[in-house]
Amino acid sequence: MARSRHDGQAATEKQRKDKPERTGWRRWAIPTLKWGSLAILALFVISAIGVTLAYARMTIPKPNDLASAQLSIVYYSDGTTELDRISAAEGNRESVPLSQVPKHVQDAHLAAEDRTFWTNSGISIPGILRAVKTGITGEAQVGGSTITQQYVKNYFLTQDRTLSRKGREILLAVKIDNQMSKEQILEDYLNTIYYGRGAYGIQSAARTYFGKDVSELTVGEGAVLASIMNAPERYDPANGDEALANLESRYSWVLDGMVSQGWLTAAERAEWTELPAIKPRKANTYGSGPTGYITAEVRKELNAVGLSDKDIDQGGLRITTTIDKKAQDAAVTAMKDNLPDKVEGGLVAIKPGDGAVVAMYGGADYEKSQWNSATQAILQAGSNFKPFALLAAVRDGVSTRTQFNGNSPEKFGDVTINNFGHVSYGMVDMRRMVGRSINTAFVALNEQIGPAKTKQAAIDAGIPADTAGLDATLTNVLGTSSPHVIDMASAYSTIASQGVRSTPYLVKSATSTTSGFTYLAKPETKRAFDKDVTADVTDAMTYTVKPGGTATKLQGLNRPVAGKTGTSEENRSVWFSGFVPQLAVSIGMYKPDAAGNPTTMTDAEGYNLTGGTIPADIFMEFMQPTLEGVEVVPFPDRTGVGDDKVASTPPVRPTTQTPTQTPTPTGTPTTTAPTAPSTRTVAPPKPTFTRPPTRTGRPTFTVPTPPRPEARASRTRAG
Repeated sequence: MARSRHDGQAATEKQRKDKPERTGWRRWAIPTLKWGSLAILALFVISAIGVTLAYARMTIPKPNDLASAQLSIVYYSDGTTELDRISAAEGNRESVPLSQVPKHVQDAHLAAEDRTFWTNSGISIPGILRAVKTGITGEAQVGGSTITQQYVKNYFLTQDRTLSRKGREILLAVKIDNQMSKEQILEDYLNTIYYGRGAYGIQSAARTYFGKDVSELTVGEGAVLASIMNAPERYDPANGDEALANLESRYSWVLDGMVSQGWLTAAERAEWTELPAIKPRKANTYGSGPTGYITAEVRKELNAVGLSDKDIDQGGLRITTTIDKKAQDAAVTAMKDNLPDKVEGGLVAIKPGDGAVVAMYGGADYEKSQWNSATQAILQAGSNFKPFALLAAVRDGVSTRTQFNGNSPEKFGDVTINNFGHVSYGMVDMRRMVGRSINTAFVALNEQIGPAKTKQAAIDAGIPADTAGLDATLTNVLGTSSPHVIDMASAYSTIASQGVRSTPYLVKSATSTTSGFTYLAKPETKRAFDKDVTADVTDAMTYTVKPGGTATKLQGLNRPVAGKTGTSEENRSVWFSGFVPQLAVSIGMYKPDAAGNPTTMTDAEGYNLTGGTIPADIFMEFMQPTLEGVEVVPFPDRTGVGDDKVASTPPVRPTTQTPTQTPTPTGTPTTTAPTAPSTRTVAPPKPTFTRPPTRTGRPTFTVPTPPRPEARASRTRAG
């Protein structure tokens, strides 16, 4: 019997009463989930439609022009005058057909980068998710892209690290995988991938690392190239022991991967337990002549702030250096005009209080020798080191009017010290000690204040603490340590800037034409000495140029000049380092033997090399054109630190005997510090997006220095 309408309504009402009413979180959670699910579904459908339309409309673009778009250009400080080009990407690429690449070399690359290459659809979902995560969080990028994705990125797209580029990469990878054969994709990939050392493509890599055609590569050699291409800076054994260890580990992993995929038998794998012989890395040959040394230092500095060699070679950088063209031209001319035959030399000019390297001469021709005499050669400092004892003494409250015994010889314990030419000067104050470079008086000063304070003053000024031979022995004041020329220029610039120490740098700015990369240097400065201290030390150092000093010829500059000559034991190095208020310069010279070690430079060879001769001549010839039009600025007045502690201030006693020849910067101590290699790297300035205002009283230079470069090897210093 059919139920009446009344019965139906009653049943519905009963169900309503029996159903529990939603309370608490259930009242909002369940509807939210329902509508949220619908919203997500709608977004998914819309996204799917969008992706489908984008995929359908996307056409495979023409390959980007790697040679022109990725060329990096180095400019002088004006930002428009070209200094050099970094063009490893242009001309070091040779395409070959896949048939010329041995199967085991192909398999090694697949084992290293994409073991499912032959079966996947061109993309890796886990890799995509990792890329999205790092793109959102800003974390360091990780691997995971398929070979097809890498091919798309390297061949068709820019190197921008953005989610939008990643999205295009994914769509293109899928489309290319559908339209091109796997063989063609692999061939194009192997012809475009970067292997480090300026080598693009498998053929260039084969010649660069093994000196052979790609068709001749062995299983082990193929595995090496497949390992290195993942991160050349990390795996190229030329980058040191750590890189070698990294390569050995990855090489083994690649070979094991080939076995796991059935591309190599266990017996074949057993034949390749050791790395095959890899050719030494040849230095990049940048511009010919002296500019190549600057470009090499620029590369090291950019490496130090986070750019890889690939970024530099392939990033389309426009790099503005701190090098002033007028100053650089003057440096090259002065060095070439004055350096004797077979004598090498380095020159560095630094802007005090800033650290900008205005000029650098590292050698005559970078293509012939990649050894930078300004940043890599280590030369015994000789009397160039004596001003650091002055800094230590005045900082300790000792007046530069204080007198010391300048007779020769003098014994200090078991050590006998002589002046140059065995000349005795009697009692002389610290200013005359500097002017005539009196060894015995300086050792007496060092004994009074303590050699540890002299060492610390040198470090505070800018001489690296790990400098070869830098110690706290009594004779350290005579320059038994062996710094680089750039170290000495930096330390003297601290005095010139009235006690403000700055880190040398060469790159003022860099931008990329292929990505959003921008770098703007900010000078790194720190007060190292009080102004009163450096004022008195500067005053004392002007005595080098005054009558009776070791470099009086520099009076011809007709402006205030302070400096110090320097000649090491046995004349194995000669120096002049000096400054005007706006520019500090150091010049170091040496005569290398066949092994590159400094040897004695003698008068018999016609050199007559002392710090007051050719180095001072170079200083003069460099400064005259460089300072043309630059305001003549006086040094700060002497403040007289410690004058009240001098018991009496009689006039300086005249010399007890007339020297038979013009005094030169240093004598020959009977004991010197041992040689030690230097492997220091100077940190580059930190990136910033602002630049401090121009300082009052600075010159009108257009500028505002291996990582800073590191020393690849040490040269035996003078004794």
